[in-house]
Amino acid sequence: MYQKFENYLNTLLSSPAKKKRVLWGTLAAFIFSVALIPTEFVLAKMLPGKNNDTYSVYIDLANGSSIEQTRQVSECVVSILQQEEEALDAEVFLGTGSPLDFAGLIKGSHFKNNENVAEIVVNLTKKHDRSEPSYMMVQRLRPLIQKECGNLYAQTNIKFVEPPAGPPTMAAIVAEVYGNNSDGIRHLSNRVQTVFQKTEGLVDIDIMQDEIYDKFEVQVNTDKITRAALDVKHVNDILYLAFEGMGIAVKNSQSANDQIPIFLTLTPESKKFASRDKLAIEMKLSSLKLLNQMGMMVPITEVVTIVAVKSNPMIMSKNLHQMTNVVAETDMVSQVYPLMDARNVILDTFSDEYEIHKIGLFNLELIDKKTKERYELLWDGEMEVTLDTFVDLGGAFIAALILIFLLMVIYYKSFVISGIVLLGSFLSIIGVIVGHGIVDLFTADTFFLTATSLIGFIALIGISSRNSLLLIDFTKSLMLDKGMHKKEAIAYATATRAKPIFLTAAAIILASTLLASDAVFGGLGVSLIFGTIAAVISSLIVVPVLIHNSDLERHFNFEERKAVSIMEP
Repeated sequence: MYQKFENYLNTLLSSPAKKKRVLWGTLAAFIFSVALIPTEFVLAKMLPGKNNDTYSVYIDLANGSSIEQTRQVSECVVSILQQEEEALDAEVFLGTGSPLDFAGLIKGSHFKNNENVAEIVVNLTKKHDRSEPSYMMVQRLRPLIQKECGNLYAQTNIKFVEPPAGPPTMAAIVAEVYGNNSDGIRHLSNRVQTVFQKTEGLVDIDIMQDEIYDKFEVQVNTDKITRAALDVKHVNDILYLAFEGMGIAVKNSQSANDQIPIFLTLTPESKKFASRDKLAIEMKLSSLKLLNQMGMMVPITEVVTIVAVKSNPMIMSKNLHQMTNVVAETDMVSQVYPLMDARNVILDTFSDEYEIHKIGLFNLELIDKKTKERYELLWDGEMEVTLDTFVDLGGAFIAALILIFLLMVIYYKSFVISGIVLLGSFLSIIGVIVGHGIVDLFTADTFFLTATSLIGFIALIGISSRNSLLLIDFTKSLMLDKGMHKKEAIAYATATRAKPIFLTAAAIILASTLLASDAVFGGLGVSLIFGTIAAVISSLIVVPVLIHNSDLERHFNFEERKAVSIMEP
């Protein structure tokens, strides 16, 4: 077998036409593999979906909604989740966030403390006991729950949150809108939200700002209170006691060491208003009466004024700059492509109101044509983490290549041979990219080129370099010690070293199959498997051709002499 391979290499290296076909074929394979990324045949993503044993559902109703309305939406969501056989239980947290975890800390779950919010934590069976991954379950349930429960009340937002496979972010795509005019920020954020809603692949879209809504204030009239022989404190207490409740006394008990507080408030039904208008509030407050100093019962409505006002939204800031976040999650797609689509729509459509200037790679500066107010649209979230990670990994890859090249230059004292080693190592990228495309064809969900895939590619550099070094060193030994000519030495060295190269590759491939099925580290496994295959082909076919095309006699200071048998010392 090895003799046949040696004869094949001798024939290959003796034919300039065949060598050109190998080199042109390698170049074509490299161009084809790289083209798979911009053509979106192979999709890039920071991290794929992680198969978790739990996920959360965030429920946000319109500001001013009651706890009863929030309860109805939560019960609707739970009723659908209860139909899932693989859902063990669900915990509902009304008016507050769930117990804080790392992802909740980043997403601001601990700030939730209002009647219009709720969180539902869903616990699933172990991932090894179910066939459907959690991220596929979320993708299936999201449209169903949002259709059935999100339409119960206007402006209800239901979002699904999964524990991330890597560093948690506020959302997959976060558009940070900065400016000095709060109304202008709100208007621009609403337009960005509209773009997100029309962008394919984006779900769970929301603006992290309070809505401005109509409300009623109960203003105390101190003059009327004085004339009615009442006290301001008593008026405030009766209002708070009726709708919030408060302790009014204590009770002693023989079965308790401490005094038992007596808490008084209206019943939930009594707290409800007939409608959301001023008359309904006046009718409710007229039933609350206080005893004045003269022993007369005075209705609360006689000493207070009910005024319709606008709500005061919370002002958000970051680094002392006023801003608002527009967030969106991706529905089993990479965040890169929807972001680019949304950004292109913004560039094309926002020019009717703003002068748009590009800042850096993706960020935008928008200047209002009428008011000349300046706004900034900065991208954050998983997209920013993706860019940072890929830049860092790219820097590590370039640093590894430079270090290998410098070490080879010092060892061989030749830039050409060092370049061949470097090129042979780099060609494993063909297998990495093509391998992801092949695996994607046989998987139910998209198989992304992830950060772990790049880690596998970087790891392959050392393996590929070792293969090339084996061939070059053995070829050098055959030429200098045995007097063999370049072609014969290369063919014999390659055929002889093919066995350890194959055995090493087989060990790597078999070990990597354990990683290939993992949701997070599958990209690492696929990179090692297919990248190793490409590295072996490159080491045994492409590198010998490149070595033969170089002037090895000059690099190795080879002098013509009588060749001796390979078996002789």
